[in-house]
Amino acid sequence: MPKIVDYAQRRRDLVEATTRIIVRQGLSGTTMRDIAAEAGFANGVVKSYFGSKADLLAATYIDVYEATNARVALATEGLRGLTALRAFAAEVVPTTPALHDEARVVLSFLAEVAQDPDHARAVSATMVRWREWIRGWLAEARAEGELDAEVVIESEADVLLTYLLGAQTTSILGGEGFDFAGMRTQLTYLISRLEARVSRR
Repeated sequence: MPKIVDYAQRRRDLVEATTRIIVRQGLSGTTMRDIAAEAGFANGVVKSYFGSKADLLAATYIDVYEATNARVALATEGLRGLTALRAFAAEVVPTTPALHDEARVVLSFLAEVAQDPDHARAVSATMVRWREWIRGWLAEARAEGELDAEVVIESEADVLLTYLLGAQTTSILGGEGFDFAGMRTQLTYLISRLEARVSRR
């Protein structure tokens, strides 16, 4: 009787193997054979599930993105305005070893395959969703009097999104100058500066 193969689980195993390799050593010089071996599969198995290394890396990026969103959903449940925004940002900015590992995956994807039009569109779609969330929380903050009157929501949403992506890059490229405490301080400052002046007294 032929062995039943769990297609979804094998894809998942390959994505997880790719994540481990990126965290441990990065993707430079890594082959599809290396990824198959890391997942415990025979050489050639990867191409049965992903057409190219770029496709596999894209799936790994989406996996990290969806995992982040799942945490955000839990962290922001029942929260509004700047409180929700703080909780969201805390799930993205690399302030812990686990978030630092996720940043490695994101940066590897952007460096390797984001110039491909299809993959670039995938990145754009993920960022559109985050931008909408940020705008929504800022709008709530304004309606509830939390937001400083000078804050322009559209511009600030773009600034915050740019910072989040930049923080991931800095955490990987910052070397010895990077530390989790510093990232937490930056995040506190970034959100606090948006608060209405009356709330700062």
